[in-house]
Amino acid sequence: MALSRGLRCCARVFSWIPVLIITSVVLWSYYAYVFELCLFTISNTLEKVAYLLVFHVCFVMFSWTYWKAIFTPPASPCKKFQLSYSDKERYEMEERPDAQKQILVDIAKSLPIFTRATSGAIRFCDRCQVLKPDRSHHCSVCEMCVLKMDHHCPWVNNCVGFSNYKFFLLFLSYSMVYCVFISASVFRYFINFWVGDLPNGPAKFHVLFLMFVALMFLVSLMFLLGYHCWLVVQNRSTLEAFSAPVFPTGPDRNGFNVGIRRNLQQVFGENKRLWFLPICTSQGDGHYFPLKSLSESSTSLLANEEKWDEEEESEDDNIGGDRDPSVTVEMDEEE
Repeated sequence: MALSRGLRCCARVFSWIPVLIITSVVLWSYYAYVFELCLFTISNTLEKVAYLLVFHVCFVMFSWTYWKAIFTPPASPCKKFQLSYSDKERYEMEERPDAQKQILVDIAKSLPIFTRATSGAIRFCDRCQVLKPDRSHHCSVCEMCVLKMDHHCPWVNNCVGFSNYKFFLLFLSYSMVYCVFISASVFRYFINFWVGDLPNGPAKFHVLFLMFVALMFLVSLMFLLGYHCWLVVQNRSTLEAFSAPVFPTGPDRNGFNVGIRRNLQQVFGENKRLWFLPICTSQGDGHYFPLKSLSESSTSLLANEEKWDEEEESEDDNIGGDRDPSVTVEMDEEE
């Protein structure tokens, strides 16, 4: 037991190494650009001020979005998706798999759950003891179920999902802007150092290396950001792009695609002035999402959503009334 805890502790420490690498590179780029290029190399005052002003805007937005992507905790399913004490006891005592599946089906009738496991059963997490909401998955690194999980990213040491997907996209966007600006503004001085028009010194190494690093990150960011922009337009997560979500009618990669405008609004919100700020404006709470068709499945989703909200309100009004105190204790202990 102690060995297992020690290994987990070491894994958590080592998981911060990619973040430290990115942070170190960015801090070095700040020194190289501000001091070695702008203060020690550029002689034109107007050019120097303009470069410093734009650079700091890009640097602040990059740092802000990176911070939000790292330290925004992933959202997990709410209590409504957890098994009650009686349901959990009934589920564990039942030995027949078909009967267990039926128990989960009965519980899911009052919840907005429309995706299924590949076997057609209700998706249930044995580790977290929750019915998985649509688009949620269990992250083995975070050891929890994450709402609208996209992937676990080592570069932010966090699970990218419903709560921070907008921040992750903005982080990629401002990282690319940061690299583009550095490459464009450094290029002339890079050529001058390369051909020998500027004297050799510490600034030469920093400017040359800054150009190479900015271009290297720019190329990788172009592909990564382009891929995630395509995912947003299609309203898919990375996991859904590799494995299509399964509905009662079968697998459908476009099951949540409700049009480009509404797909963008689900991630960035309706207020376009806030789209480019790392402020939480995503629609919904991550537990249910509009479906592609406006057929029976979409009508059922709205009906279940209203029913779920009504039950939640009624439970809030009746706290301490009909509820068994022992159930409350058991649920609190599990959380």
